[in-house]
Amino acid sequence: MIELVVVIVLMGILGAVATARYFDSAGFDASTYTEQTRSMLRYAQKVAVAQHRNVYVVFTSKRIALCFTTVCAASDRVLAPAGSNSGGKTTVTECADPTWYCEGTPANLGYALQGGTPGNFSFDALGQPLSGMIVRITGDGLTRDITVSAETGYVY
Repeated sequence: MIELVVVIVLMGILGAVATARYFDSAGFDASTYTEQTRSMLRYAQKVAVAQHRNVYVVFTSKRIALCFTTVCAASDRVLAPAGSNSGGKTTVTECADPTWYCEGTPANLGYALQGGTPGNFSFDALGQPLSGMIVRITGDGLTRDITVSAETGYVY
């Protein structure tokens, strides 16, 4: 009988810890957003080379978007490679056009730029950035970095 009570108590403790971890989506959001941002930066470089023109990565506090100018007028937006962006709740709110390659930043995440400032990071027609940059994404108590090499534009 004592063993049964001990097993039930241990299962209750494990269940409480697992449930708390399961419903805390910050870790999943941070990983997903990091990979989305990395993909966007790589795509921006590829579009710049393919279309032989500058592609700007426009950072605001609530979204990251790709445009052919810093203004991001409707005619200057880079279209998403699959025909639509992720369609997430924040993305729908922050990026009005679903065909635009724009991703909203989840509310439980934040990011900081080192080496770049909002609105002026771009890849030129050769795929080289104006300068190197690090995007530091913070969320679930961890920090995830995305680096853009200054000379080659390599995103890792």
